[in-house]
Amino acid sequence: MRIVILRLGHRIQRDQRITTHVALTARALGAEGMLLDSDDSGIEKSLQEVGVSWGGSFYVKRITSWKSEIKKWKDAGGKVIHLTMYGISLPDAIPEITADALMIVVGAEKVPPEIYSLADWNVGVGNQPHSEVAALAITLDRLQAASGKDALRTQFPGGERQIIPHTAGKEVISKVK
Repeated sequence: MRIVILRLGHRIQRDQRITTHVALTARALGAEGMLLDSDDSGIEKSLQEVGVSWGGSFYVKRITSWKSEIKKWKDAGGKVIHLTMYGISLPDAIPEITADALMIVVGAEKVPPEIYSLADWNVGVGNQPHSEVAALAITLDRLQAASGKDALRTQFPGGERQIIPHTAGKEVISKVK
């Protein structure tokens, strides 16, 4: 299953840390990349550095028209999930979500109302206000589990560093010579 994140409403001065966390979460839990509705090159650079250090091929692509990106995605046969606290509960939605290519819309500020009609599913991770990072993490984990994958055990080839899990302490192997 291909998964791409569409980050809407990113405000450079206000949302840089949260948008970076959205991208890091998406990367760690199996998304292939993020489309960023902003001209913030800092997020793109940060994720490139993470890829060099920790491996994987996650991308951040800055876009100018979220509508045209959704249209292109749907025209190519993809489906769109909009994460919103007003949507159908995630556990109820998971069995309905059957697609080989998913775009997950994650808003920063209030999303344009037409997102609700463009999305194939408006999904709530709990129906209370909380972090979009948490909502994305839970959604990606549940989607991956439903397709038989364990997102928490994803391996990332090609990085300069690798964490060796331990019950106490920490160990990082440097692969750079």
